[in-house]
Amino acid sequence: MPTALHMADNDAALQAAVKRSRKLLNKRAIVAAAASAVPVPGLDWAVDAAMLSKLIPEINKEFGLTPAQLDQLDPTKREQVQKAVTLVGSVLIGKLISRDLVIKAATKIGMRLTTKQLAKYVPFAGQIVAATVGYAAIRYLGEEHMKDCVRVARQAQLEVPLLGHSA
Repeated sequence: MPTALHMADNDAALQAAVKRSRKLLNKRAIVAAAASAVPVPGLDWAVDAAMLSKLIPEINKEFGLTPAQLDQLDPTKREQVQKAVTLVGSVLIGKLISRDLVIKAATKIGMRLTTKQLAKYVPFAGQIVAATVGYAAIRYLGEEHMKDCVRVARQAQLEVPLLGHSA
């Protein structure tokens, strides 16, 4: 299965957006992993939700797919993007990210998150497993979202902004 970077092949702006997004994703996934290792029930879920509710809009921004960025497009281009979003089936592109949307996205990896919760109760090794699963879950959601952003940008022939920053 191709990564977002492979999907952005032959498009320097898309590749740059993926690379900037990956830096954001790596930082957030490490924080999520650290929270997952703490044996406090529910803390990791709260941290994961907070991470995703900040990460998804940041990734959208890198691809020019925030609600504000889409509002600045001419109506024809905005319609193309909306059709591409529908075709791709993303619920996280071009929308204000709410708690409900984060939960909907997290249901994709529900079994992993349940495993993470159960693993916490096994001393030491369980915390390592929980941290690893927490990291992988955030990475997976972020990577899938980046793939959706690449698909939408390509489908709508959207010019990805060259933001020139990395957070």
